[in-house]
Amino acid sequence: MTRSANSTLVSLDDIRRAAATLRDVAVRTPLLRSYDLEQRVGVPVYLKPEMLQRGGAFKLRGAYTFVSRLSAVDRAKGLVAPSSGNHGQAVALAARLYGVKATIVMPTTAPRAKVAGAERLGGRVVFAGTTTAERMAKATEIVEQEGAILVPPYDDASIIAGQGTGGLEIAEDAMALGLGDYAVLVQVGGGGLSAGVSTAIKQLTPNARVIGIEPSNSPKLSHARAAGAPVTIAANPHGLADGLLAVRIGNLTFEHHQAYLDDVVAVGDSELPLAVRFLLDRHKLVAEPSGAITVAALLAGIVKPTTPVVCLLSGGNIEFDGLQELLGGTTT
Repeated sequence: MTRSANSTLVSLDDIRRAAATLRDVAVRTPLLRSYDLEQRVGVPVYLKPEMLQRGGAFKLRGAYTFVSRLSAVDRAKGLVAPSSGNHGQAVALAARLYGVKATIVMPTTAPRAKVAGAERLGGRVVFAGTTTAERMAKATEIVEQEGAILVPPYDDASIIAGQGTGGLEIAEDAMALGLGDYAVLVQVGGGGLSAGVSTAIKQLTPNARVIGIEPSNSPKLSHARAAGAPVTIAANPHGLADGLLAVRIGNLTFEHHQAYLDDVVAVGDSELPLAVRFLLDRHKLVAEPSGAITVAALLAGIVKPTTPVVCLLSGGNIEFDGLQELLGGTTT
């Protein structure tokens, strides 16, 4: 891990200010101890269930923080969000809370639950291709045509600070539990969540390890770390972890990863249904594949912790039919 003194990095004070903004807006999700996972891996395991967050995923933290920092005049222009699903729902919710319009640009492959969620929250959904580049291009077009404000999905300081409030909560709760040295497993998509969480954890508990978990069919951070800079990888829009299939890590998020993330590992699609089933059967938690990928890393032995470990469960936006299809034939 390479430390950086770059002044453009989000600070702990930035994250604390975001937490103050989110008070009484976002849910402060707890750490739940998983005795079943503990028996399997031999160390205490805690789950942070962000599927209990408003909007069904962690994304409200960053979206609301970003929108709250706009002027009233800019907010009134309307918001536009390119999204595979969860960011769009969060922006739609933030827009509803502020009484403004939101347009959500989603891929044609977006799960029905995520499309319905954005619409239920008052968002206008527009479809564009299957890749992050296609969504961003369409969102930019709408911004230019309508004069609206683009809400970036991850590569923005306000977004990173908002997502970092989840890491702030983990660090505070870990200290209250007396965990001492511990590890945190966090999802890597475009990098906003992993950047914010690792920043908060390392600023508060430098001895903790933070490990990013990305899908093996979208190893954008692994490639970036090998190259020393963000690189664009081949698009694969059909992976189970649809919320993590960005083809390029963000420039700003990458700087945070270089400063604060200890390691990154990849998990294959074949490991995800078992993790989703495990969380449903043993903890009564509904996780989408992206949300369960951290648990999958433990169950598959890809991460072998030697200290207490916290698995962030990033979201649970999967419809009943999709859950049935995903879990057909799986056992725990």
